[in-house]
Amino acid sequence: MSPKRFKKSASAYFDYKDVKTLQRYINAYGQIEPISKTGLSLKQQRQLAVAIKRARHLALLPFVTQG
Repeated sequence: MSPKRFKKSASAYFDYKDVKTLQRYINAYGQIEPISKTGLSLKQQRQLAVAIKRARHLALLPFVTQG
């Protein structure tokens, strides 16, 4: 089974209010996907992590998923 990759479809900026985009980079357990699966650069991965953490803090995204 090949890992899912999001290369070339990533935006240059991640907005914490854009929940649909951020959910693409979160696995079923609510964890942020690693660089090896997202295919982002290190700078983009850091921006993604900050955006997800801000969205979680404002209750736009859950910290963990139930079920």
